[in-house]
Amino acid sequence: MASTTPLAHPDAQPAHTPRRTEETDPHCVPPARAARLLAGAPWRRFAAIGDSLSAGVGDPSPGYTSLGWADRVADVLRRVQPGLAYLNTGEIGATTDRTLATQLDAMTEFGPDLLHVPCGANDLFRREPDFAAVERSLARLFEAAAATGARLTVFTLGRAFVVPAFPDWEDRVSTLNAVVRRLARDHDAVLVDMWDHPVNARPDLLSADGIHFAASGQAVLAAEVVQGLAGVLGGRDRE
Repeated sequence: MASTTPLAHPDAQPAHTPRRTEETDPHCVPPARAARLLAGAPWRRFAAIGDSLSAGVGDPSPGYTSLGWADRVADVLRRVQPGLAYLNTGEIGATTDRTLATQLDAMTEFGPDLLHVPCGANDLFRREPDFAAVERSLARLFEAAAATGARLTVFTLGRAFVVPAFPDWEDRVSTLNAVVRRLARDHDAVLVDMWDHPVNARPDLLSADGIHFAASGQAVLAAEVVQGLAGVLGGRDRE
């Protein structure tokens, strides 16, 4: 008789295996290697604007340094450009419209040459999101960000990000991600597409709030950003 036991996802850590750490996580990139990947990177002014995802909010994870993804990327860039200037205006709960209203002045004054823009996650929390309006607001934000002349980065949301209060949540995320992908393509942004990333299967990925990536997820996000930027540079690991 065939077994009905489901196969475990390779990123779902069985209880009997040693605890995963930042050093053993296959989706993390150690700082020294990350710096080699970005060797010769020109960026000297890195900024992240938007919401708590941009800010890197998340609970600690055993075995991982408690740093948000953007702080991690800034640390790597400082290994390449020791004089790096870094600004993060990410605000918990900020919608795209609030980011447009409250963060553009600081962004423009800072003058980034590498700039992370939000993906509009908080726009999904309306009872009935107007996706045409969301796309218009995100387009305005991308245009303002691109006007700085900076290289842009942006995430899509992962499958693990679920809000049970909205039965159509997966459809909402899928629709928003499609908007973000279009805008990233139009503005030649580095897109970190987390929708189908293997870490979505990890039971310890999210913080206690069920929304934000814990430190382990922040480490993976940082690794994905570094690898995306390395792709732009045409760089590769220099062992």
